[in-house]
Amino acid sequence: MPRTAPAPAAATLERLPAQALFILGALSQYVGAALAVLLFAAVPAAGVAWLRVVSSAGVLLAWRKPWRTTWTASRLRLVAAFGLTLAFMNITFYLAIDRLPLGTAVAIEFCGPIAVAAIGSRTRRDIAALTLATIGVLALADVHLAGSPDGLALAVAAGGAWAGYIMLGHRIAADAGIRPQDGLALGMAIGAIGSSPLLIAAVPALVSPLLLAACVAVGVASSVVPYGLEQVAMRRLPRARFALLLALLPATAAIVGALVLGQIPGLVEGAGIALVVGASLLRSHESL
Repeated sequence: MPRTAPAPAAATLERLPAQALFILGALSQYVGAALAVLLFAAVPAAGVAWLRVVSSAGVLLAWRKPWRTTWTASRLRLVAAFGLTLAFMNITFYLAIDRLPLGTAVAIEFCGPIAVAAIGSRTRRDIAALTLATIGVLALADVHLAGSPDGLALAVAAGGAWAGYIMLGHRIAADAGIRPQDGLALGMAIGAIGSSPLLIAAVPALVSPLLLAACVAVGVASSVVPYGLEQVAMRRLPRARFALLLALLPATAAIVGALVLGQIPGLVEGAGIALVVGASLLRSHESL
């Protein structure tokens, strides 16, 4: 019996290099985040974050139909931990960008991927890239505790969850018994249920079709597109290299924040962007 040809969309994703997947995912993620910031005046950040998780779960469940995967108890535990971590990351990040500039929040959040990369580093190139990335993140953040300590704490919490997302996501991606994106779909649904107490913060959007549609669009742009692309990339790259490729994200967030929200970085932030991008290019030149 002839083997069924892959769907055109899936075949296109498989042909694209990992760098292209990250660029597309990063642009979608942070344009969505910038639009979310604009919504905070009408819907509390926690409500927008919860609707992001719920709408993403709905789209992914309809698309992937994860019940077609054979779920063992161990797989369900792994996916549940992944989904709850992902929901916590999204919620704390949105609460952080309600208090901090987008690029700054992402730079602080990036402490999580840096920690993952440090754990998995093996070569001098890894160490040099991590050093540049660390200096760049510190320069880009430029946050004073007295300015917004709660925003700083939320961004750090999001960074810790981001580290967990990378590690758990790689374990799911490495399991050949879980169809691509099925773990993401089921995990997002579990995360939506686990964070359901935030429903009360989403009430302003639930009574306004226009606001609800905008929040759903934010969820698709911020979660469905980037996380779906990341799951494809995770199957190709080891954990440390994947984490270092994420070094492009603070720079992307800063650029999107400047263009969409008018959050123009200063000289120190510009230097930080250059260092972070340099670290990413240093590592990706060898690994991809």
